[in-house]
Amino acid sequence: MQSSEDTQSNATLLAELAQALVARNLMLVTIESCTGGGVAHCVTTQAGSSNWFDRGWVTYSDAAKSDLVNVDPILIHTHGAVSEPVARAMVRGALKQLPENRIAVSITGIAGPDGGSVDKPVGTVYFAWATGTFERVEHAVLSGDREAIREQSITRALAGVLHMARDID
Repeated sequence: MQSSEDTQSNATLLAELAQALVARNLMLVTIESCTGGGVAHCVTTQAGSSNWFDRGWVTYSDAAKSDLVNVDPILIHTHGAVSEPVARAMVRGALKQLPENRIAVSITGIAGPDGGSVDKPVGTVYFAWATGTFERVEHAVLSGDREAIREQSITRALAGVLHMARDID
């Protein structure tokens, strides 16, 4: 459960994000796995988000990653669904389907409590942010229970979009 402090920080983050995206005429797109649409939900809690949020895909299964955003199944088989190459492919596949004025974030990870391994423990999350010109990927190992990992992922995804948007000028 989010604390009132987390809710306040997300509200501030969303207000700054909205301002940055509108100022740059960018629309946000989300491609989510372990967050299950949580980023899109968080964004659309803010009134006026239709001015800067375009769409979101929940690509929870491997098949959804392939079917919806054209991630090559061989890439998933080779690297695993939770990997940098798959996070990159998710964001690239989404952007290929959309107009140019989009900024996208993809998230793929292991929220737990099960599913982790020695190489990829519970809390392993990969993020990719991209526009038609810029791309950035980040790997994190987050701590806490399933809900905490998902909430941290949502906040980190949005902060990354804001960071990228501010770099575009």
